[in-house]
Amino acid sequence: MTTIAILPIKTLDRAKKRLATELDPTPRRALVEAMFSDALIALRRAATVDSVIVVTPDHVAQRIGAGYGADIVEDADAGHNDAAQRGIEHAIKLGADRALLVPGDCPLLDPDELDSLAGRRLRADSVLIVPDRHGTGTNALLIAPPDALAPSFGEGSHERHLEQARAAGLTAESVSVPSLALDVDTPEDLAMLTEALERSRGGAALTRGMLRQLVRSRG
Repeated sequence: MTTIAILPIKTLDRAKKRLATELDPTPRRALVEAMFSDALIALRRAATVDSVIVVTPDHVAQRIGAGYGADIVEDADAGHNDAAQRGIEHAIKLGADRALLVPGDCPLLDPDELDSLAGRRLRADSVLIVPDRHGTGTNALLIAPPDALAPSFGEGSHERHLEQARAAGLTAESVSVPSLALDVDTPEDLAMLTEALERSRGGAALTRGMLRQLVRSRG
């Protein structure tokens, strides 16, 4: 069974504007690139992920994705859900049996946890929904077949995805994946990421390095 991961990412200069109170544009962009790269590295190391698709309008993000062996899909920058749908359509063309949609701002992503999630034997017409740390948003979807559910990320998406799946007659399950719980959007998220990295060893090497540089630059 072929599982293809899809990672949409917006224009790097426009990403994570809610971190503007903590980071100037240049270090903010550098942090976004580091988190994106760490997510790609984790996907490459996951044995159950056969290939990766990066959907983005950003040429630098396209080069980074290609450098890690990802297929690149040009995005019209019409929003996350549109990008996710473009990725699903491309995954179907590549022969995917399942689509794994993941974010580029979860640098703690653990390949072993990905394998535990993607290694589950799903029957056809099924979806696994991974909530964020608040339990209200969605940080990942595993959809079989890839076009069984239209992505609807955003505020309140966890319950919305469950409702959509049930309405479509799909088998739906909410699955906790600790390393996918923390996506970095706000200064509070960034503080939690910094604390989590300080408590752990290994993983998210590029994000760790970037955060250390930021600390040193602040003196």
